Amino acid sequence: MGQNPNPNPNHEEEVEEEGEDRRQRSLRKLALVHDLSRSLSHGDPESRVRAARDVRRIARSSARSRSILAAPSVVQPLVSMLLSSDGVVRESALLALLNLAVRNERNKDRIVKSGAIPPLVEILKQSDGNLRDLATAAILSLSVSPSNKQPISNSGVIPLLIDILNSRSLQGKVDAVTALYNLYISQDNNPSPSTLTTEAIPPLLSLLKDCKKHSKFAEKATALLEILSSTEGGQTSISKYDGGILAIVETIEGGTLISTEHAVGVLLMLCRSRRQYRRLVLEEGAIPGLLRLTIDGTEKGRERAVVLLDLLREEARPRRKLFQCVIGPSLEEGLNHLQMGKSSCSPSAGLV
Repeated sequence: MGQNPNPNPNHEEEVEEEGEDRRQRSLRKLALVHDLSRSLSHGDPESRVRAARDVRRIARSSARSRSILAAPSVVQPLVSMLLSSDGVVRESALLALLNLAVRNERNKDRIVKSGAIPPLVEILKQSDGNLRDLATAAILSLSVSPSNKQPISNSGVIPLLIDILNSRSLQGKVDAVTALYNLYISQDNNPSPSTLTTEAIPPLLSLLKDCKKHSKFAEKATALLEILSSTEGGQTSISKYDGGILAIVETIEGGTLISTEHAVGVLLMLCRSRRQYRRLVLEEGAIPGLLRLTIDGTEKGRERAVVLLDLLREEARPRRKLFQCVIGPSLEEGLNHLQMGKSSCSPSAGLV
């Protein structure tokens, strides 16, 4: 059939109206961005706060709004507001930037490229309470983007995040742990483990003791503890913390596949370094969880559990009474069975 030589004129009018509507919406958005950027850049403090709150409100409405508002003419003055001596100005700018960064990697990168990290670091140094919590949340949000990890790590923020682990704010602690996790647990450009100091160990172990062992937070805490356990100072700090080894053992018993893998890695580091740590691990009843891990864990977790069980077996041989008391005859038989089938697990020579 041929095309209709007389198209519906009403349809053409509808298409024209839709096109005009789109143009009008685009013009309104451009006008909005222009008005906000003018208020943020040239307004008095009150006008700047109002504009920042408008950015926050509009950014919360949709992903599209966040993309439109993240123009340099809006982001740059918001970053400049972080340097204000007025706490209300800084707080309104922080909240606006946080909402612009939500689930938008391009916006996160744009905020960092606009120079947000140095003023955020200064807020962490000089402020406390809500403002510091907001700055910590901003560092956490921005650290999600792979391209931001290196500039954030190089900014001097890591010692400040460790300090926040000892603060009174639970939300601040949780955000600091997650930010550290984002910075250290990545494929490329992660900081040297030596920059994660042992001062982080007591608060990490305290948080691990109190959290649900199958939570995502436990995965992050044990991942950081595994990094810290690679140094002699870290091993000493973990072993001396009251209830620290028990918290790690409980994570092996009740954690996710990821957290159990990290937790057994911590204990393996300790037990390889000193025999005295093996006794501590035995006394905290680690064997049942390790035996389960040889069956139910990840491949790396199973391999680590087999190697650790061998080390504990060596320690228990000259102390047969302790071995029988702590482990029990049935679990000793389980160890013997595991030793016989060890070759099928292919443990690595080193810590994996």
